[in-house]
Amino acid sequence: MVAKTILITGCSSGIGYVCAHGMKARGWQVFATARKPEDIERLTAEGITTFHLDYTDEASIHACADQVLAATNGRLDVLFNNGAYGLLGAVEDIPTDALREQFEANFFGWHELTRRFIPIMREQEEGRIVQCSSVLGIVSGKHRAPYAATKHAIEAFATSMRIELEPYGIHTSSIRPGPINTKFMPNALATLEAKIDLENTVHKQDYADSLKRLKSGPKSSVFKLEPEAVFKKLVHAAESTRPKAVYSVTTLTYLVDVMRRLLPTGLLDGPLAKG
Repeated sequence: MVAKTILITGCSSGIGYVCAHGMKARGWQVFATARKPEDIERLTAEGITTFHLDYTDEASIHACADQVLAATNGRLDVLFNNGAYGLLGAVEDIPTDALREQFEANFFGWHELTRRFIPIMREQEEGRIVQCSSVLGIVSGKHRAPYAATKHAIEAFATSMRIELEPYGIHTSSIRPGPINTKFMPNALATLEAKIDLENTVHKQDYADSLKRLKSGPKSSVFKLEPEAVFKKLVHAAESTRPKAVYSVTTLTYLVDVMRRLLPTGLLDGPLAKG
């Protein structure tokens, strides 16, 4: 049998890294992406075919798609959009250019790459598009607006694509992780300190308190899971004859989903205000 093919973005660490190795172990022909040359070299040495992809660079997106299609004789079974980063901060403190960068990396780049493969999958009369969303794709919270906005956009696109593409045999799924043990939060904190003027803001003390709490880590990791939890959902989305539209991953994601349906807005805002 010819191995099924999957393109997974953002594989330098965390969810993408685990999913790339996991799908390869299941017999898939895996194409991974990373931005940094050293990560590409490391993944390649580990036996994963890896291409450069920068979601903020249109030429990079199309070059990656071309390389994948050249290696697969023009087909792709599954696209897993995963690569993203977090931008934290109060709405009034977020520079508009920083917000544009967030959307380029977390949304517009995903859209551009996905558009390249939709006609391929339509011609095949089958395919799977899996979007790595977030619990912040269904709610937002204090200092979470930029990242949550991109994930809300991803959720909207996933819903529309699911409806538009189902007649062609193309299934679209959204995976919603909550707290996952990755480098996401350390990277997000570094971005916060780089993009926000932490000294000249009315929220100065609030940021200081949040940074102290987030850098010290949670007192309990009862809600935090390893990236393998996301991998299990990807396997179902990619291999099941009846893939789900939405995959919640962590207890927190399930809990928040129930809360947003049942609680009045005022009661829901309380927990979300804690960040």
